[in-house]
Amino acid sequence: MPNATQTTAPVAPRRPSTVTHHGITVSDDYAWLRDPGYPEVKDPEVLAHLAAENAWFETRMADCRPLIDTLFTEMRGRIKEADTSVPQKDGDWLYWIEFEDGAEYKKWWRRPVGAADDGSADELILDEVALAAGKEYFRLGALSVSKDGRLLAYAIDDNGSERFEARIKVIATGELLPDTIPGTLSSLCWVANDTGLVYSLANDQWRTDNARLHWLGRPIDEDVELYHEDDEGFRVGSSLSANEDWLIIGTSDHETSEVRLIPASNPLAPALLVRPRQTGVEYDVDERDGTLFIHANDTHENFRLATAALAAPQQWTTLIEGSDDFYLTDFALFRDFYVIEGRRAGLDQIEIRSYDDPSAITPILFPEASYDAGLADNPEWHVEMLRLSYESMVSPATVYDYHLADGSLETLKVQEIPSGYDASLYRAERLEIVARDGTRVPVSLMMRRDTPIDGSAPLHLYGYGAYGIAIPPGFSTTRLSLVDRGFVYAIAHIRGGDDLGRAWYKAGKLASRTNAFNDFVDVAKGLVAQGYTREGRISISGGSAGGELMGAVINSDPGLWGAVVAHVPFVDVLSTMLDASLPLTPGEWPEWGNPIEDRTAFELIRSYSPYDNVKAQAYPPLLVTAGLNDPRVTYWEPAKWVARLREVKTDDNELLLKTNMGAGHGGKSGRFESLRETAEEFAFILWQLGLAG
Repeated sequence: MPNATQTTAPVAPRRPSTVTHHGITVSDDYAWLRDPGYPEVKDPEVLAHLAAENAWFETRMADCRPLIDTLFTEMRGRIKEADTSVPQKDGDWLYWIEFEDGAEYKKWWRRPVGAADDGSADELILDEVALAAGKEYFRLGALSVSKDGRLLAYAIDDNGSERFEARIKVIATGELLPDTIPGTLSSLCWVANDTGLVYSLANDQWRTDNARLHWLGRPIDEDVELYHEDDEGFRVGSSLSANEDWLIIGTSDHETSEVRLIPASNPLAPALLVRPRQTGVEYDVDERDGTLFIHANDTHENFRLATAALAAPQQWTTLIEGSDDFYLTDFALFRDFYVIEGRRAGLDQIEIRSYDDPSAITPILFPEASYDAGLADNPEWHVEMLRLSYESMVSPATVYDYHLADGSLETLKVQEIPSGYDASLYRAERLEIVARDGTRVPVSLMMRRDTPIDGSAPLHLYGYGAYGIAIPPGFSTTRLSLVDRGFVYAIAHIRGGDDLGRAWYKAGKLASRTNAFNDFVDVAKGLVAQGYTREGRISISGGSAGGELMGAVINSDPGLWGAVVAHVPFVDVLSTMLDASLPLTPGEWPEWGNPIEDRTAFELIRSYSPYDNVKAQAYPPLLVTAGLNDPRVTYWEPAKWVARLREVKTDDNELLLKTNMGAGHGGKSGRFESLRETAEEFAFILWQLGLAG
């Protein structure tokens, strides 16, 4: 549905530029789109080009605006605008959040335990609506109430750059203390009887290489660096132990970690190193009654749980063995028991364990064959109930309390869909499709029960496949706008995620990276073979590393796809991994390889990097998004990719780039503004598949 007033698509000038590594010269005619002043982007020609692309996007999407409005109205109608979370007890208070009608952002509330639930004792501790007023972008980062309940530390980002400013307020009066810490990128941990706050600063390369202590009431320049990380590929983070006795300072990259403990009551005390880093060994730690609990992959890639005496932290004794069948993803300590979380055959498992009796195992069981479940917020050390979250592709998000005394699940809240939702109209499936190398790849599907499985239905396929991030088969209200229009919605649990364990992750990274791309293509072909759809009726989407996936599969199999959406796509992989000055690059080398030092890594990345493999062929319709302030995938990656595609592709299919000029990696902030962007995505898909009428 082209607009009669359309202009021509922007054409970026070609300016030859080359780099040579390992004796191989790589040309990049669009390298100039990187503003030399980045992270500030002020180059007039760069800004003019991005503005022209945005104008072209608006022109081409103009006739879709009624459909976008319809989709947005549908999506908004499924959100309960005036909504409240289930209150959770933490010490002397019950805490919860609320959305008001029409509000983009939350309000954070509390009331004393035992107070009447009539609003008379409610206390507003943070008002995101007020903080976001007048801002194009707003995001709340860390939020932490002091142990005595008097002070609130919080951090905000108002431009999408993910450099947060930390502030401290007196909850009772709303007074902001003069203590303001700009440039944070971390949690905020109260220590030393609420007189100190531990945080991390982002350095000039947007890397957290430090843990710092701020004493309340003292100038920021007197803050103490508790730990500094010298390896530029590692990132530092801090947290408190479950019993809040210890400050835990961890440093890690994508394959190695190291942990130190400092008494929370005395943060200037010498740090206790749990175990020196060893390449490829990841571990995390908590403590109870002088015993360390260590979750580590040193003896099995699917992790074990070990213990050690605080006095001998490097002498680990296995408590739960690593297993090929059970992927131990996390653990949580409580005063009288502990909980482990993991996945078996890709499905979430939660087990309650006894400190005294290793054989006493209580699994928490859920009713559906495929679902997403886990521990929710459980802030207290001594509990008689566990707060759990649960959802599936057909079951809306549910909050439970699991009663330890009798093993019962109490439903506290089920996600309400004001415009209506009847789960009986839908069905979910979980398939395994055999990839080209014989590997069985899980696929989660959702569709209406009346959707025909005869090849005629459109299908939307989503994937990610990187960093060991699993994509759970959860619920989505926006997804219904496709499913109710006859789509089959599918999630491909491809290698590169850890859906089936750590080996599944390793099989999609470094030298095995192309397995992720092949899995995605093979899943699509398998779904065609089984009658769920046909070639050209498949829309696909992915963001960030999932955007890299989009770029790779349209290079390799362009004819499969009827419409493609790539959000903030990591497509200029080779150039980014060759530039150690970029924020994420050194920390990414364990994931992708280091092409600066390793010729084999250079040649491998060059062989699949989407930008470097654009070629003269017909490409499917493509919508690309970017964020000007994005520190993760810099704006010039999608801009360069679109420019090169425009130059060489042989078709007349749509190619659109939309850059959020006041946002970052996550797109627009606010619950409704982000919905509008999803509505644009779906409208593009429906338009390109001929279903916009």
